Amino acid sequence: MPEPVRVLLTGRDGQLGRALVASVPAGIDLIATGRGELDLADPGACRAAVGRHRPDWVLNAGAYTAVDRAEAEAELAGAVNAGAPGAFAEALASGGGRLLQVSTDFVFDGEQGHPYAPEQPLRPLGVYGATKAEGERRAAAALPPERLCLLRTSWVYGPVGANFCLTMLRLHRARAAAGEPLKVVADQVGCPTATPGLAAACWRVIERGVGGHHHWSDCGAASWYDFAVAIGAQAAVRGLIDAPARVKPITTADYPTPARRPAYSLLDGSTTRRTLELEGQHWQAALAEVLAQIPLPKA
Repeated sequence: MPEPVRVLLTGRDGQLGRALVASVPAGIDLIATGRGELDLADPGACRAAVGRHRPDWVLNAGAYTAVDRAEAEAELAGAVNAGAPGAFAEALASGGGRLLQVSTDFVFDGEQGHPYAPEQPLRPLGVYGATKAEGERRAAAALPPERLCLLRTSWVYGPVGANFCLTMLRLHRARAAAGEPLKVVADQVGCPTATPGLAAACWRVIERGVGGHHHWSDCGAASWYDFAVAIGAQAAVRGLIDAPARVKPITTADYPTPARRPAYSLLDGSTTRRTLELEGQHWQAALAEVLAQIPLPKA
């Protein structure tokens, strides 16, 4: 029998990390770490983890993802999002092994109006996107393309953790009960990506030894308004809420935030789907599967 593939996973307790742990394929020797075992803000700890575990792959699913807070915590965001992937890549370069670095649509400025291809230049708008872009650059400086997979994704959510879907469920309940509208931005377009499908893509990258730049999101396109409407409608059918709130579309200007966000961040994942031989799902079908994993409220 072939030797198992040893994978050092970061971000075990995050929403993607939990999906990865729940779906680990046969033939993977998984070393799953959370903040208690590995501080991603400490590059020395990242290098030491590679030296200690000698993984065939580091799957770096951990990140600083608080987009608005990053504007005030740039040093910490940079340490986690740029320093950690750089440290992992440097350690792997000298000791062997590969890196799967999960990145984001926020490395693009959202101005071109059509889906972003994997090899396009990076133009982030805020600190979060800039630190993730720098993490990509540092990893690519240390590892050749065949030993590094940069997998960008967008609008990640799942049945656990802190994400837009779970926030909207709570707000639909509260606003419907109060008879008030739920205001959601309608002029930012991208694609929601459910963690089960993203986890499957990550494992396929490792199983096939895929390197280079890749994009993975669910299929289709949506605004945050579209996503909020679909969450309410599907949750009501599922019985997670009694009834959806009325969703009112607003503009980005109506809802100012500390961080600028790309107005259009749709990712072109067609080449990645062909490479991985995964069709992917439309985001509304993936949403239905995620909502089915959320326990119904107690009577």
